[in-house]
Amino acid sequence: MIIGVPKEIKNNEFRVGMTPAGVREFVEHGHSVLVESSAGDGSSFPDEEYVAAGAEMIASADEVFARANMIVKVKEPQAVEIARLRPGQILYTYLHLAPDLTQTKGLVESGAVCIAYETVELPNRSLPLLAPMSEVAGRMAAQVGAAYLQKPNGGRGVLMGGVPGVLPAKVVVLGGGVVGTSAAYVAKGMGADVTIMDVNLDRLRYLDEIWGNSVRTLYSSRHNVDQLVTEADLVIGAVLLPGAKTPWLVTRDHLPTMKKGAVLVDVSVDQGGCIETTKATTHADPIYFVDDVLHYGVANMPGAVPNTSTLALTNSTLRYGLAIAGKGWKQAVIDDAALAKGVNVLDGKIVYKPVADAHGMDYIELGSLLA
Repeated sequence: MIIGVPKEIKNNEFRVGMTPAGVREFVEHGHSVLVESSAGDGSSFPDEEYVAAGAEMIASADEVFARANMIVKVKEPQAVEIARLRPGQILYTYLHLAPDLTQTKGLVESGAVCIAYETVELPNRSLPLLAPMSEVAGRMAAQVGAAYLQKPNGGRGVLMGGVPGVLPAKVVVLGGGVVGTSAAYVAKGMGADVTIMDVNLDRLRYLDEIWGNSVRTLYSSRHNVDQLVTEADLVIGAVLLPGAKTPWLVTRDHLPTMKKGAVLVDVSVDQGGCIETTKATTHADPIYFVDDVLHYGVANMPGAVPNTSTLALTNSTLRYGLAIAGKGWKQAVIDDAALAKGVNVLDGKIVYKPVADAHGMDYIELGSLLA
């Protein structure tokens, strides 16, 4: 199979869909890999490393899309990229379709086979291709929150760990999954007073067992959210419903009750956000204020640390990508139920129910099309 790796073109996106080491694996399995020139520069992988791994360097994205059977990316395709897709071509990347009607319609019209990293799901309900970026984004959320709490950056002027005689920052993490756990881990390490909230008591018990009293756990009831958000210096939104739009836990009405200069970091923004006043921002213009509360809503947070992120992503996506290339997408999803859940759009039809439900569009069961 011919694999295409175009340069990412989303605002301030520096990651790339595959490392040189990943290219080498595809080549050694008998496949050809086309990499757009300078695609890896932002992640500190120069063209020479791709050539040494066996890639063919291509001058234009148009040619990469035209020649490749499967396109491997990081972020959702932009409008110009959707226009390059053709029926039957495989798109393997993050999609986050539930909050994005325009992209959903474009992919449906393309006729491409669209496999979303974020909805590949193992029997234990873990998300192996979302996990590495969730780990990066969660750890970054605490770092970013700490930076924006500084007064020159717009925050309250609170030090995460405090100092002797002065209390540390109060950090509330909404969601105890991979993002929330990673955020709490770093915030705890910075010395903050951290509370992590979730509705899954088994998860809270697990976190209590591994961290003890160094991180507080609290059931995520409406009453508890109301109280903790009001007291917080930093709130990190880390809620996820796989493939579906995220519910709002922090509403517009909460903001007047919050501290002036408090910081909201909504890592859930690429699935619609768990904070009502969140809107997607970019690394070029990351923050804005509502009622004197600082909002950070960058939808591709891991893009700020692209070397780490690209390495972590390829580590996870490679196995499934090799299966798709080696068997063809149809046999690969028949053989692997986890990968089958990654198929969101196929032959002009939506085959992932949460996406169809989010947009009020028709849903077709994947199995009926495979038969």
